[in-house]
Amino acid sequence: MSNTIDVQISQLQEYGVVVGRQLTSSFVSFCNDRFFGDRIYVMIDEKVNELHGNRVEEMCKQVFENVRILPVPEGETSKSLSEWNKYINILLEEGVERSTPLMAVGGGVTGDLGGYVAASVLRGIPLLHMPTSLLAMVDSSIGGKTGINHNTGKNLIGAFYQPDAVFTDVSFLKTLEQSEWITGMAEILKYAAIDNPDIFEELEVLVGKSLSPNEQWGKVIRESVRIKVDIVQQDALEAGKRAYLNFGHTFGHALENLTGYGKLSHGEAVFVGMIAATYYSSQLGHPVDDNAFAPFVSFFREQMAELPRNVDKLIDSMKSDKKVKNNTIRLVLLNGWGSPYIHECTNYSLLEDSWEYALARFN
Repeated sequence: MSNTIDVQISQLQEYGVVVGRQLTSSFVSFCNDRFFGDRIYVMIDEKVNELHGNRVEEMCKQVFENVRILPVPEGETSKSLSEWNKYINILLEEGVERSTPLMAVGGGVTGDLGGYVAASVLRGIPLLHMPTSLLAMVDSSIGGKTGINHNTGKNLIGAFYQPDAVFTDVSFLKTLEQSEWITGMAEILKYAAIDNPDIFEELEVLVGKSLSPNEQWGKVIRESVRIKVDIVQQDALEAGKRAYLNFGHTFGHALENLTGYGKLSHGEAVFVGMIAATYYSSQLGHPVDDNAFAPFVSFFREQMAELPRNVDKLIDSMKSDKKVKNNTIRLVLLNGWGSPYIHECTNYSLLEDSWEYALARFN
């Protein structure tokens, strides 16, 4: 069973996010209709390649005679200029054509890197996403953000580049490590906070059972995709409402930056950030508290290394975030559950208190 959610970026640009299990037939049908060449490049996370590479390659061979597999080293360090340059060189030296598709198979790192490669070479070649992590399924594979990191911050080099299609096959989650389930849960909790608070209860029930790709998880994934698609359609270039998707992220990116990319997962950092943002909101008088996150704290705490405690350095890191305007830190806060808004932070004392509160939850 599969379910396609259409993403309408403009009158001239639309693509589908296919969500389901065992999506070979959907993939083959789409590629037969869309592409007429005999070659595809597949940038695939090296661990995913070990587990599922043969399956992905056989799927591609049903359409393409020449399937070029390009393994991507695990971890955030792959989102670098040197790795981007390596794959650009491979494609150009092998004579890639503007009609040749590139498919990114893996988590957010592979999707971001592969997307930026596709956006850059020949000023853009067709891009397909096949997310294999929970985080990529509900977040990074949707919306067209691509990019790599710089030593001054995360995702500071990149482009908005929409894919031709996204194939979200939840059966890939069978081999997902628990730590990766947990980091994907943070983004789902974000959707609960900014759009649909009912997800809090649904997710609490699911994590109390088993972390496996059952139909209940499929339902939560589809609802998360729907929320992100709805926001992206209204704001493809992050000029307005799309900024709501950054709930918890300005805090979270500061944590990632200070600890060094890869030592703390994106989801873990964002979870801490959402607690800080919720506390900040509550101190402004808004009717929210972090009790909604309480059932999940133990899951995240077990995965986390020791968090940094230097609040001044964390705030300095927030000031270098690419979303800062006129030296003002812009936070996504909550008027209430499901009601986000943008707040220009001038009260650094409250910002310090929010950091102290959130970090204390993970002692």
